[in-house]
Amino acid sequence: MSIEVPFTKANLEYYLKELAKEFRKRGHGAPAELTLVGGASVLLNYDFRYSSYDIDADYTAVHSVMKECINAVGDRLGLPIGWLNDDFKRTASYTPRLAQYSAYYKTFSGVLEVRTVKAEYLVAMKLKSGRKYKKDLSDVAGILYEQQLSGDPLTHERIDRAVCNLYGDWNAITEETKDLLNRTLACEDLRALFVELSEDEQTAKDALMEVEKKYPSAVKEDTADSIIAIALQKKKDREGR
Repeated sequence: MSIEVPFTKANLEYYLKELAKEFRKRGHGAPAELTLVGGASVLLNYDFRYSSYDIDADYTAVHSVMKECINAVGDRLGLPIGWLNDDFKRTASYTPRLAQYSAYYKTFSGVLEVRTVKAEYLVAMKLKSGRKYKKDLSDVAGILYEQQLSGDPLTHERIDRAVCNLYGDWNAITEETKDLLNRTLACEDLRALFVELSEDEQTAKDALMEVEKKYPSAVKEDTADSIIAIALQKKKDREGR
């Protein structure tokens, strides 16, 4: 039976090892490359995010074989259906240029090369998504915070280069998201900003779920922002901000 399992850095590495073993058997030893994006890349490269509930990836292998391996590992270990998937390829943040700018992470069982998205390229993808009810915006603050701690701070120039390399320009990134990036880059307490954005994202998510529960199918792309804006304003009023 599938259960909702929070993925952590430790158990994700274990699941990837099991996936590599399965692929070694079903893929007849042929090599495959898998690029982890989103929360999975954050988990493997940073410490501020403790868990994720889905693993987004792009893989270069016979799609049906990899899918069989993913399902087999999921069934054997009781993981949710689609625990690792490439659904993100249908989202705004996907670009075929991603492979060019991914970075090597580790090879499992000699056949599965795992790559991740790092630093400014991960920030670029989060900015392109810019979802207020996910962890996109807090992840930007978290990444900048840990890059600062590591002695390799991200600058606007590096992020600009990453955005342009992946997407050509900034046209598809909203002015609100650009303003938030500038606020984050200028912030003197990135840890506090990360906490603030995380709380806002949870408020936004809760508000959307509440409306959806009361009025099924009422939450659309053109109504979500207004629902979130009302919820965040109420939160600010309660906190006296």
